[in-house]
Amino acid sequence: MHIVIIGNGISGITTARWVRKLSDHKITVISDETDYFFSRTALMYIYMGHMRFQDTQPYENWFWEKNRINLLRDRVKSIDIPNKKLNMRDTTAIQYDKLVLALGSEPNKFGWPGQDLDGVQGMYSAQDLEGMEYHSEGLKHAVIVGGGLIGIEMAEMFHSRHIPVTFLVREKSYWNMVLASEESAMVNRVINKNGIDLRLSTELKEILPDENGKCRAVITNKGDEIPCQFVGLTAGVHPNIAFIKETEIETQKGIVVDEHLETSVKDIYAIGDCAQLRTPPPGRRPIEAVWYVGRMMGETVAYNICGKPIDYQPGIWFNSAKFFDIEYQVYGTVLANPPAEHQSLYWEHSDGEKSIRIVWDDLSGMVIGFQTMGIRYRDEVCRQWIRDKAHIENVLMNLGLANFDPEFYDQYEADVVAMYNQKTRGNLQLVEKRGLNSVVKFIKKQFA
Repeated sequence: MHIVIIGNGISGITTARWVRKLSDHKITVISDETDYFFSRTALMYIYMGHMRFQDTQPYENWFWEKNRINLLRDRVKSIDIPNKKLNMRDTTAIQYDKLVLALGSEPNKFGWPGQDLDGVQGMYSAQDLEGMEYHSEGLKHAVIVGGGLIGIEMAEMFHSRHIPVTFLVREKSYWNMVLASEESAMVNRVINKNGIDLRLSTELKEILPDENGKCRAVITNKGDEIPCQFVGLTAGVHPNIAFIKETEIETQKGIVVDEHLETSVKDIYAIGDCAQLRTPPPGRRPIEAVWYVGRMMGETVAYNICGKPIDYQPGIWFNSAKFFDIEYQVYGTVLANPPAEHQSLYWEHSDGEKSIRIVWDDLSGMVIGFQTMGIRYRDEVCRQWIRDKAHIENVLMNLGLANFDPEFYDQYEADVVAMYNQKTRGNLQLVEKRGLNSVVKFIKKQFA
């Protein structure tokens, strides 16, 4: 059987690796972006001088031949579904038995005048990184449009080279559709602290050209003209499915898939950023353009292709990011605008750059979410508490188990417990359980 995967990002390559683990099928991975798989989330560190491109490649170049994974640098022009054939841009047509669409995302554009000028781009692909590098030579000022994770990464990239940045965010506070007001305000502060010109409640209206067709300024919805030689469009992404819409494969915002990640056409699957679950699990979105989701989908679809059917089960929501020097983690359900039944305990350090938020159900006391800023909590402990439906007071008494850095960093769990006691007039006492041995014992106990 010949399995063809279009896309060599985390979802496509995870599929290839797991198909090889599970079978001896022929595997071909097609991508016109790069020769080899790389970590997309590490692109910013190449620009900042922390890594070289080869450092972002998890596998040596010999890995692919050794594991009999054929890599093809080319682009698929169209899919001949009745004949199970891919028509290629540069090479001859390719026959497939099973096809996996791991097409990723592309940056949103909203029809702004001037959005296609030279010096205007997003930051998603290796080619986007090359574009940023090219335009950075002699760059005096950059404007970034869109208050999401890619936008703040781009701001940090330019900041690392001392290039002035204006950051246009249409919301009243950074990423406030995801972060609660306290955490959002924390990120606002760190953006301003790093000298970024953050303009909240401000939208892009128009990009102005110079005489050579290159951007020279932007106009905001407030009538301000901001001179610049680069505009970063980071107002979100959408599934990269334009050529799929020309086929009989069902699409909505993304490529619609069932619980086995199979599309409406037999033997064709879709995973990662381009996939839209027909029936998402409770509390999850139909499209989740997140690295961790792509990896899980890649493993799941490999089992289904190889005759070991399993449903896609994303489990407990997790995401992480970095806002300049502040690390962010979230486990489970932590909403920016929670319903009345979600109780929340929020502790923030006096330096304004560390916080812990724990969310629980008001009726049952069951913990449903953790969110930290500037503090690391252990993945396996947080997930286990949520899976076990642990009571908030039991979690608080054992909160030291969650701390990722108990030997080298200050501990704040006692402060969190004290805040809870003050809020509830309780008398909980923190159990001193720290370090790896305590965590191992905790995990073993859960599976005993």
